[in-house]
Amino acid sequence: MFSPWAVYESAWDITPEFLKKNGIKAIFLDIDNTLSAHCADKPFPEVSAWLERIKSAGIKVILVSNNHYPRIKPFAERLGLPFVTDAKKPLPVGYKKALSQLKIKKGEAAAIGDQIFTDILGANLAGIKSIFVFPKIPETSLPFRFKRAIEKPLLPSRRKINKS
Repeated sequence: MFSPWAVYESAWDITPEFLKKNGIKAIFLDIDNTLSAHCADKPFPEVSAWLERIKSAGIKVILVSNNHYPRIKPFAERLGLPFVTDAKKPLPVGYKKALSQLKIKKGEAAAIGDQIFTDILGANLAGIKSIFVFPKIPETSLPFRFKRAIEKPLLPSRRKINKS
């Protein structure tokens, strides 16, 4: 339940070709430390061009976040993406909403995120392919440092990074 289906250094290393080859028609994206620094209002510089390549290949994209509407709405608008807030990851609730919103079967979706206990476990519980990406910027708050310490034994090795 804690093992990702695929591992990448970052979301923008995942190619449309890899997704299509594996029958993935939609991706569900985490935000914090996947697309942006924690609680930042702008994505990392690489994100916009990567999203254009993904969308140009006909792959649907939706943000699925445990964050609340006021945090996610402006971020989603900046990227022109639909979104699900208060997803309750690792429960499958948010992923099921995203499937319904995009009219996609769970076998056609992959969730991309940087946390084992929310993103990866949640996708696996929902029956969706899970893609782990390494966090870009270490969080400094005590709760996050604690969570990262607990998940450390479950993290995939960088030797397992997929090569698209």
